[in-house]
Amino acid sequence: MLLDRLFWTDEFSNFIGTKFNTMKRFGLEGCESFIAGMKSSMDSIVTTGAKKAVIGMPHRGRLNILANVVRKPMEQLFAEFIGTVPIEDKDANWQSHTGDAKYHLGTNYTRTYPDGKQLTVEVLANPSHLECINPVVMGRCRAENHSRNVRSDTKDRDVIVPFLIHGDAAFAGQGVVYESMQMQDLKNYSVGGTIHVIVNNQIGFTTVPSKGRSGMYSSDLAKSINAPIFHVNADSAEDVNYVFRIAAEYRQKYNHDVVIDLIGYRKFGHNELDQPSFTQPMMYKRIAEMTPVARIYEQELLDNGTVDHATIERMKKRIVASLEEAYVKSKTHKFKAEDWITDQWEAIQGNNVETAIKTGMEINALKDVGNKITILPEDKTFHRLIRKIFEQRTASIQTGKGIDWGTAEALAFATLV
Repeated sequence: MLLDRLFWTDEFSNFIGTKFNTMKRFGLEGCESFIAGMKSSMDSIVTTGAKKAVIGMPHRGRLNILANVVRKPMEQLFAEFIGTVPIEDKDANWQSHTGDAKYHLGTNYTRTYPDGKQLTVEVLANPSHLECINPVVMGRCRAENHSRNVRSDTKDRDVIVPFLIHGDAAFAGQGVVYESMQMQDLKNYSVGGTIHVIVNNQIGFTTVPSKGRSGMYSSDLAKSINAPIFHVNADSAEDVNYVFRIAAEYRQKYNHDVVIDLIGYRKFGHNELDQPSFTQPMMYKRIAEMTPVARIYEQELLDNGTVDHATIERMKKRIVASLEEAYVKSKTHKFKAEDWITDQWEAIQGNNVETAIKTGMEINALKDVGNKITILPEDKTFHRLIRKIFEQRTASIQTGKGIDWGTAEALAFATLV
């Protein structure tokens, strides 16, 4: 299974690199074992009660995650590369897209395991800004837990599991990372632990680690919340598989953040159209000599007799044939609006606004509530500016003019009560 997962990751990267060699891909080359690791984590959390994994991540490796972890249809991904996206619904209020939108898009997929258990894996859509998706993922998980009637600060947070994927330079340098992590045990904000994966290619855009941070490791920030940190060599496939599984088990057992520092390299530049040897010639001379992890693990299994050459060739041919079939389909693939809409949104959009229950309040009753929340008791002493604010609010409610946002919000809560 591990070899098959590595082959899918490797062949997918090679395929889009061949078919779309003039386009940015933000590939995983140098850290391909990340995909197999993520799938190992998914296998682990589903055995401990997880129903959903929510992933937030930057550009790098996103296409591979979408294709090989979330299982977004490959023909859809290839159609986005081609850029000629016919719209099936002519009246739909959206248009086809080109450019780098494919690196921003998210999707979700529900997988059924052999034992009947199901796990929905969702990648949230996000813009380019590094790490800004972190609090969105955590908020999403917190909200979904709430909607499932999970009481705050209990151990019942195993159902929704957040995964945050980081670059090494971004994890060490982006303030939103710590702003999110420090909420780990914060009452009313905890999500029961987040699994952090640093896809560490040892370079930030063009900057080597010694020029990009003060700490020894990019993961040092996690020490501030006592999160366990696993450093693992991305070229050691079985170690990566093991670490991702253990990290997932730790999160589920202790509801605590955990960090995986996946140390590899970046084969190409920031994107495949850059020339990295301009800025890091010595590093990229060494990288050019590296063997992809799929080839390393393949040779390990050949040497110990686990597989033979015929089996490997059959595996590769099956994967390439599947990719070629998806590529052919992509040329006539038609997008539907629901490709971007989850079931929850579909249900909401199905409601007829015109038949919604009226929630307004009769004007005299509204004024009566307004008086109760804005007229201060005369037997108490208040700061003169506080008294002035409340007098202005009373006047605005009685006249219906100049109602500010603070007053409107107070009225809204008061009428609900």
